[in-house]
Amino acid sequence: MTYDEFYAEWRDDSEWASAHTSGSTGKPKPVRLAKADMRLSARATIAFFGIKAGDLLATPLAADYIAGKMMAVRADESGARLHVEEPSRFPLATLAAADKVRLAAIVPQQIPGIVAAPCAIDHIIVGGAPCTPEQEREALAGRPDTSWWATYGMTETCSHVALRAFGDNRYHALPGVSLATDLRGCLIVKAPEAGWSPVVTNDIVDLIDSTTFIFRGRADNVIISGGIKIHPEEVERVIAPALDGRKGYVRAVASEQWGSEPQLVVESTSDTCNGAALLARCDDLLTAAFGRSGHIMRPKSVIFISRLPLTSTGKLRRF
Repeated sequence: MTYDEFYAEWRDDSEWASAHTSGSTGKPKPVRLAKADMRLSARATIAFFGIKAGDLLATPLAADYIAGKMMAVRADESGARLHVEEPSRFPLATLAAADKVRLAAIVPQQIPGIVAAPCAIDHIIVGGAPCTPEQEREALAGRPDTSWWATYGMTETCSHVALRAFGDNRYHALPGVSLATDLRGCLIVKAPEAGWSPVVTNDIVDLIDSTTFIFRGRADNVIISGGIKIHPEEVERVIAPALDGRKGYVRAVASEQWGSEPQLVVESTSDTCNGAALLARCDDLLTAAFGRSGHIMRPKSVIFISRLPLTSTGKLRRF
Protein backbone atom coordinates (compact mmCIF):
# COMPACT_ATOMS: atom_id res chain seq x y z
CA MET A 1 0.00 0.00 0.00
CA THR A 2 1.21 3.48 -0.84
CA TYR A 3 0.56 6.54 1.30
CA ASP A 4 -1.76 7.90 -1.40
CA GLU A 5 -3.75 4.66 -1.21
CA PHE A 6 -3.88 4.88 2.57
CA TYR A 7 -5.05 8.49 2.50
CA ALA A 8 -7.82 7.51 0.04
CA GLU A 9 -8.95 4.83 2.48
CA TRP A 10 -8.54 7.16 5.45
CA ARG A 11 -10.76 9.85 3.95
CA ASP A 12 -13.54 7.62 2.64
CA ASP A 13 -16.89 7.16 4.41
CA SER A 14 -15.97 3.93 6.22
CA GLU A 15 -15.49 3.92 10.00
CA TRP A 16 -12.65 1.41 9.64
CA ALA A 17 -9.12 1.26 8.23
CA SER A 18 -7.21 -1.87 7.26
CA ALA A 19 -3.88 -2.91 8.76
CA HIS A 20 -1.69 -5.94 9.35
CA THR A 21 -0.27 -7.21 12.62
CA SER A 22 3.50 -7.30 12.87
CA GLY A 23 3.77 -11.09 13.07
CA SER A 24 5.87 -11.09 16.25
CA THR A 25 3.74 -13.88 17.77
CA GLY A 26 2.69 -15.60 14.56
CA LYS A 27 2.00 -14.98 10.88
CA PRO A 28 1.01 -11.35 10.10
CA LYS A 29 -2.74 -11.11 9.76
CA PRO A 30 -5.13 -8.44 8.49
CA VAL A 31 -7.10 -6.49 11.09
CA ARG A 32 -9.64 -3.67 11.01
CA LEU A 33 -9.00 -0.59 13.14
CA ALA A 34 -11.59 1.98 14.09
CA LYS A 35 -10.65 5.34 12.62
CA ALA A 36 -11.92 6.97 15.82
CA ASP A 37 -9.34 4.97 17.80
CA MET A 38 -6.59 5.93 15.35
CA ARG A 39 -7.50 9.61 15.73
CA LEU A 40 -7.47 9.24 19.52
CA SER A 41 -4.00 7.65 19.40
CA ALA A 42 -2.72 10.32 17.03
CA ARG A 43 -3.95 13.12 19.29
CA ALA A 44 -2.19 11.57 22.30
CA THR A 45 1.13 11.51 20.40
CA ILE A 46 0.52 15.05 19.13
CA ALA A 47 0.01 16.23 22.71
CA PHE A 48 3.03 14.31 24.03
CA PHE A 49 5.42 15.84 21.49
CA GLY A 50 3.72 19.21 21.13
CA ILE A 51 3.20 18.83 17.37
CA LYS A 52 1.66 21.89 15.74
CA ALA A 53 0.24 22.81 12.33
CA GLY A 54 3.06 23.40 9.87
CA ASP A 55 5.57 21.18 11.70
CA LEU A 56 7.45 18.63 9.61
CA LEU A 57 6.95 14.92 10.32
CA ALA A 58 8.98 12.22 8.57
CA THR A 59 8.23 8.58 7.87
CA PRO A 60 10.82 6.44 6.06
CA LEU A 61 8.51 3.46 6.68
CA ALA A 62 6.04 1.59 4.49
CA ALA A 63 2.35 2.45 4.71
CA ASP A 64 1.44 -1.24 4.97
CA TYR A 65 1.92 -1.38 8.73
CA ILE A 66 0.61 0.66 11.63
CA ALA A 67 3.77 2.70 12.27
CA GLY A 68 3.64 4.28 8.83
CA LYS A 69 -0.13 4.70 8.80
CA MET A 70 -0.13 6.48 12.15
CA MET A 71 2.47 9.03 11.04
CA ALA A 72 0.08 9.94 8.23
CA VAL A 73 -2.82 10.19 10.68
CA ARG A 74 -0.76 12.40 13.04
CA ALA A 75 0.00 14.75 10.19
CA ASP A 76 -3.65 14.79 9.14
CA GLU A 77 -4.90 15.48 12.67
CA SER A 78 -2.34 18.17 13.53
CA GLY A 79 -2.05 19.95 10.21
CA ALA A 80 1.64 19.07 10.08
CA ARG A 81 3.49 18.42 6.83
CA LEU A 82 4.51 14.83 6.12
CA HIS A 83 7.76 13.84 4.43
CA VAL A 84 7.39 10.34 2.97
CA GLU A 85 10.16 8.23 1.48
CA GLU A 86 10.86 4.60 0.66
CA PRO A 87 12.26 2.56 3.57
CA SER A 88 16.06 2.45 3.46
CA ARG A 89 19.06 2.19 5.75
CA PHE A 90 19.83 5.88 5.18
CA PRO A 91 16.55 7.63 6.00
CA LEU A 92 16.05 11.38 5.50
CA ALA A 93 19.29 11.69 3.55
CA THR A 94 17.51 13.80 0.93
CA LEU A 95 16.41 16.48 3.42
CA ALA A 96 18.49 19.65 3.70
CA ALA A 97 20.44 20.94 6.68
CA ALA A 98 17.94 23.78 6.96
CA ASP A 99 15.03 21.36 7.38
CA LYS A 100 13.79 20.71 10.92
CA VAL A 101 11.83 17.54 11.59
CA ARG A 102 9.61 17.62 14.64
CA LEU A 103 9.04 13.86 14.79
CA ALA A 104 10.43 10.93 12.79
CA ALA A 105 9.51 7.27 13.11
CA ILE A 106 12.03 4.53 12.29
CA VAL A 107 12.96 0.92 13.06
CA PRO A 108 16.18 -0.05 14.91
CA GLN A 109 18.01 -1.01 11.71
CA GLN A 110 17.74 2.60 10.53
CA ILE A 111 19.51 4.13 13.54
CA PRO A 112 23.02 4.29 11.98
CA GLY A 113 21.64 5.91 8.83
CA ILE A 114 19.46 8.51 10.49
CA VAL A 115 22.34 9.56 12.74
CA ALA A 116 24.03 10.78 9.55
CA ALA A 117 20.96 12.58 8.15
CA PRO A 118 21.74 16.25 7.43
CA CYS A 119 18.50 17.71 8.86
CA ALA A 120 17.73 18.68 12.43
CA ILE A 121 15.37 16.29 14.25
CA ASP A 122 13.65 17.08 17.55
CA HIS A 123 12.26 13.61 18.37
CA ILE A 124 12.74 10.12 16.95
CA ILE A 125 10.50 7.20 17.91
CA VAL A 126 11.91 3.73 17.30
CA GLY A 127 9.63 0.71 17.07
CA GLY A 128 9.01 -2.55 15.29
CA ALA A 129 11.57 -4.46 17.37
CA PRO A 130 13.53 -3.92 20.61
CA CYS A 131 16.70 -1.82 20.46
CA THR A 132 19.93 -3.25 21.81
CA PRO A 133 21.89 -1.27 24.42
CA GLU A 134 24.55 -0.66 21.75
CA GLN A 135 21.98 0.78 19.36
CA GLU A 136 20.71 3.13 22.06
CA ARG A 137 24.23 4.28 22.90
CA GLU A 138 25.00 4.81 19.21
CA ALA A 139 21.84 6.88 18.81
CA LEU A 140 22.48 9.08 21.85
CA ALA A 141 26.13 9.63 20.92
CA GLY A 142 25.39 10.27 17.25
CA ARG A 143 22.56 12.74 17.81
CA PRO A 144 22.83 14.06 21.38
CA ASP A 145 20.50 16.99 20.64
CA THR A 146 17.69 14.69 19.53
CA SER A 147 15.25 13.06 21.96
CA TRP A 148 15.15 9.32 21.28
CA TRP A 149 12.18 7.17 22.32
CA ALA A 150 11.46 3.44 22.29
CA THR A 151 7.80 2.65 21.68
CA TYR A 152 5.53 0.15 23.43
CA GLY A 153 2.33 -0.85 21.73
CA MET A 154 0.78 -3.06 19.11
CA THR A 155 -1.31 -2.85 15.97
CA GLU A 156 -4.50 -3.45 17.94
CA THR A 157 -3.87 -0.35 20.10
CA CYS A 158 -3.24 1.79 16.99
CA SER A 159 0.52 2.06 17.53
CA HIS A 160 2.27 2.97 20.78
CA VAL A 161 0.54 3.50 24.11
CA ALA A 162 3.75 4.17 26.06
CA LEU A 163 7.21 5.59 25.39
CA ARG A 164 10.63 5.09 26.97
CA ALA A 165 13.48 7.57 26.66
CA PHE A 166 16.71 5.95 25.46
CA GLY A 167 19.02 5.38 28.41
CA ASP A 168 16.09 4.90 30.81
CA ASN A 169 14.28 1.66 31.58
CA ARG A 170 10.88 3.18 32.42
CA TYR A 171 8.00 3.37 30.00
CA HIS A 172 5.54 6.23 30.44
CA ALA A 173 1.94 5.97 29.24
CA LEU A 174 0.58 8.45 26.72
CA PRO A 175 -2.13 10.90 27.78
CA GLY A 176 -5.43 9.07 28.28
CA VAL A 177 -3.79 5.69 28.94
CA SER A 178 -3.62 3.96 32.34
CA LEU A 179 -1.90 0.73 33.35
CA ALA A 180 -2.47 -2.22 35.67
CA THR A 181 -1.30 -5.84 35.98
CA ASP A 182 -3.06 -9.18 36.23
CA LEU A 183 -2.29 -12.09 38.56
CA ARG A 184 0.58 -13.19 36.30
CA GLY A 185 2.22 -9.78 36.59
CA CYS A 186 1.37 -9.06 32.94
CA LEU A 187 0.49 -5.57 31.78
CA ILE A 188 -3.10 -4.45 31.26
CA VAL A 189 -3.53 -1.34 29.11
CA LYS A 190 -6.62 0.78 29.57
CA ALA A 191 -7.83 3.76 27.56
CA PRO A 192 -11.46 4.51 28.51
CA GLU A 193 -12.18 6.45 25.32
CA ALA A 194 -10.79 3.77 22.98
CA GLY A 195 -12.89 1.00 21.53
CA TRP A 196 -10.08 -1.56 21.93
CA SER A 197 -9.71 -1.02 25.70
CA PRO A 198 -8.76 -2.89 27.80
CA VAL A 199 -5.94 -5.01 26.37
CA VAL A 200 -4.45 -7.78 28.52
CA THR A 201 -0.92 -8.48 27.31
CA ASN A 202 1.54 -11.33 27.85
CA ASP A 203 4.26 -8.86 28.87
CA ILE A 204 5.56 -9.23 32.42
CA VAL A 205 6.34 -5.83 33.92
CA ASP A 206 7.28 -4.12 37.15
CA LEU A 207 4.43 -1.64 37.56
CA ILE A 208 5.70 1.53 39.23
CA ASP A 209 2.38 3.39 39.15
CA SER A 210 -0.70 3.68 36.93
CA THR A 211 1.29 5.34 34.13
CA THR A 212 4.82 3.93 34.49
CA PHE A 213 6.31 0.45 34.15
CA ILE A 214 9.54 -1.45 33.52
CA PHE A 215 9.37 -4.22 30.93
CA ARG A 216 10.86 -7.54 32.05
CA GLY A 217 9.90 -10.02 29.33
CA ARG A 218 7.10 -11.95 27.70
CA ALA A 219 5.31 -14.57 29.77
CA ASP A 220 5.51 -17.07 26.92
CA ASN A 221 9.30 -16.71 26.78
CA VAL A 222 9.95 -17.34 30.49
CA ILE A 223 12.41 -20.15 31.20
CA ILE A 224 11.74 -22.11 34.41
CA SER A 225 15.01 -23.72 35.43
CA GLY A 226 15.04 -25.66 38.69
CA GLY A 227 11.90 -23.79 39.75
CA ILE A 228 13.46 -20.37 39.11
CA LYS A 229 11.94 -18.04 36.52
CA ILE A 230 14.42 -16.56 34.06
CA HIS A 231 13.39 -13.79 31.67
CA PRO A 232 15.43 -14.18 28.45
CA GLU A 233 14.98 -10.51 27.53
CA GLU A 234 16.65 -9.42 30.79
CA VAL A 235 19.56 -11.78 30.19
CA GLU A 236 19.93 -10.58 26.60
CA ARG A 237 20.13 -6.92 27.59
CA VAL A 238 22.91 -7.62 30.11
CA ILE A 239 25.04 -9.95 27.98
CA ALA A 240 24.82 -7.86 24.79
CA PRO A 241 28.37 -6.45 25.21
CA ALA A 242 29.78 -9.99 25.21
CA LEU A 243 28.47 -10.59 21.68
CA ASP A 244 30.78 -7.96 20.15
CA GLY A 245 28.11 -6.64 17.82
CA ARG A 246 26.71 -10.02 16.84
CA LYS A 247 22.98 -10.69 17.07
CA GLY A 248 21.78 -13.28 19.53
CA TYR A 249 19.06 -14.36 21.89
CA VAL A 250 18.42 -16.76 24.77
CA ARG A 251 16.03 -19.69 24.56
CA ALA A 252 15.04 -22.69 26.71
CA VAL A 253 16.41 -26.17 26.07
CA ALA A 254 15.72 -29.38 27.95
CA SER A 255 17.89 -30.24 30.93
CA GLU A 256 17.94 -33.56 32.78
CA GLN A 257 19.01 -31.80 35.97
CA TRP A 258 16.87 -28.64 35.91
CA GLY A 259 14.01 -29.45 33.54
CA SER A 260 14.94 -26.48 31.33
CA GLU A 261 18.00 -24.28 31.09
CA PRO A 262 19.01 -21.20 29.09
CA GLN A 263 20.90 -21.58 25.84
CA LEU A 264 22.47 -18.72 23.88
CA VAL A 265 21.87 -18.63 20.12
CA VAL A 266 24.29 -16.36 18.23
CA GLU A 267 24.28 -15.28 14.59
CA SER A 268 27.77 -15.93 13.25
CA THR A 269 29.25 -17.37 10.07
CA SER A 270 32.71 -17.53 11.58
CA ASP A 271 34.15 -20.76 12.94
CA THR A 272 36.62 -18.87 15.14
CA CYS A 273 34.08 -17.93 17.85
CA ASN A 274 35.15 -19.26 21.23
CA GLY A 275 31.97 -20.54 22.84
CA ALA A 276 33.51 -21.21 26.24
CA ALA A 277 35.02 -17.73 26.45
CA LEU A 278 31.72 -16.18 25.35
CA LEU A 279 29.77 -18.01 28.06
CA ALA A 280 32.34 -17.00 30.69
CA ARG A 281 31.99 -13.37 29.66
CA CYS A 282 28.20 -13.67 29.89
CA ASP A 283 28.56 -15.14 33.38
CA ASP A 284 30.74 -12.19 34.46
CA LEU A 285 28.27 -9.62 33.13
CA LEU A 286 25.25 -11.30 34.73
CA THR A 287 27.01 -11.69 38.08
CA ALA A 288 27.98 -8.02 38.03
CA ALA A 289 24.38 -7.05 37.26
CA PHE A 290 22.44 -9.44 39.49
CA GLY A 291 24.90 -10.78 42.07
CA ARG A 292 24.73 -14.46 42.95
CA SER A 293 21.45 -14.93 41.07
CA GLY A 294 23.25 -13.88 37.88
CA HIS A 295 25.12 -17.20 37.84
CA ILE A 296 21.78 -19.02 37.80
CA MET A 297 20.58 -16.91 34.86
CA ARG A 298 23.65 -17.51 32.69
CA PRO A 299 23.30 -19.52 29.45
CA LYS A 300 24.65 -23.02 29.99
CA SER A 301 25.47 -23.61 26.31
CA VAL A 302 25.82 -21.69 23.05
CA ILE A 303 25.13 -22.51 19.41
CA PHE A 304 26.09 -20.50 16.32
CA ILE A 305 23.80 -20.19 13.29
CA SER A 306 24.30 -18.34 10.02
CA ARG A 307 21.18 -16.19 10.34
CA LEU A 308 18.64 -15.57 13.08
CA PRO A 309 15.01 -16.25 12.11
CA LEU A 310 13.09 -13.00 11.64
CA THR A 311 9.49 -12.09 10.88
CA SER A 312 8.56 -10.18 7.72
CA THR A 313 8.87 -6.92 9.71
CA GLY A 314 12.32 -7.73 11.10
CA LYS A 315 11.32 -8.96 14.55
CA LEU A 316 13.08 -11.96 16.07
CA ARG A 317 11.17 -15.23 15.72
CA ARG A 318 12.29 -17.32 18.69
CA PHE A 319 12.50 -21.09 18.19
